[in-house]
Amino acid sequence: MLPPGPAAYAEASDVLAAGHLVALPTETVYGLGGDAGNDAAMAAIFAAKGRPSFNPLIVHVADAGAAEALVHIDERASRAMEMWWPGPLTLVLPRRADAPLSLLVSAGLDTVAVRSPAHPIARALIQASGRPIAAPSANRSGNVSPTTPMHVADEFPDGGGARLKLILAGGRCAIGVESTVLDLTGERPLLLRPGSVTREELESILGPVDVATAADGVKAPGMMTSHYAPGLPVRLEATSVAADEALLGFGPDQFLRGGAIRMNLSNNGDLTEAAANLFAMLRSLDRPGLSGIAVMPVPDRGLGAAINDRLRRAAAPRA
Repeated sequence: MLPPGPAAYAEASDVLAAGHLVALPTETVYGLGGDAGNDAAMAAIFAAKGRPSFNPLIVHVADAGAAEALVHIDERASRAMEMWWPGPLTLVLPRRADAPLSLLVSAGLDTVAVRSPAHPIARALIQASGRPIAAPSANRSGNVSPTTPMHVADEFPDGGGARLKLILAGGRCAIGVESTVLDLTGERPLLLRPGSVTREELESILGPVDVATAADGVKAPGMMTSHYAPGLPVRLEATSVAADEALLGFGPDQFLRGGAIRMNLSNNGDLTEAAANLFAMLRSLDRPGLSGIAVMPVPDRGLGAAINDRLRRAAAPRA
């Protein structure tokens, strides 16, 4: 685990060039990064995470110019990139036939999910390495996403089978939920995964945006029915809490009594604060000896849509 700086970026670049993995912070969550053009590195990501091979990876690039070498960018994508890049928006676009990417990135699809992260450490590593970096969340597949470097270390105590060589420690992630994923390969934009760039914001720039259903299949990370899950069962829309349950509250929760452990995403009902706390608090409440985690209702507006998406997947029946 290294703090950011020129020496750390140089070492991390060497690790990536050798086909190994580096964990890096982004503004959303920590990513498990590998050289997106290296088949062995991409296979290492799938193996370290225990990730289903049909689940695509997000490729992180410096800017729209770097993305243009990988995907076809239409007028809608250009507008979205101008508005939200660098930032927490991933775009699914048609893959160029000559894109210097491993086929494993696309998981058999003819599209690529691309994003330009805003976090200065992620951007510095992309620049130092001179390569696109595929970086799904740095956790075992289906588990709660990491928002601190210690979360990553806890997820991979063996270094992901010795594949993960280095963690760039950048503190706590500011946003705390994964990027919004928008598919621009169809006639109308399709929201595959909600995030901090909301559907309402997207529609203000791109016009009507459809929302993906199960019939759309797994076209991007985070679309598995059961995902972001702690070890304990998660119970949503809780209006009561048992003595042997943990409580994940939102807003003033004095009307709920009981619970073995209590945490509150935001005492003031602030959705931005709630999103930043979500994964860290789920991890903290996931303790032995409890029967489950009861979660109070969270408003399904703005960033609340992303929070509720993650909570529904955490509560879904385990595959």
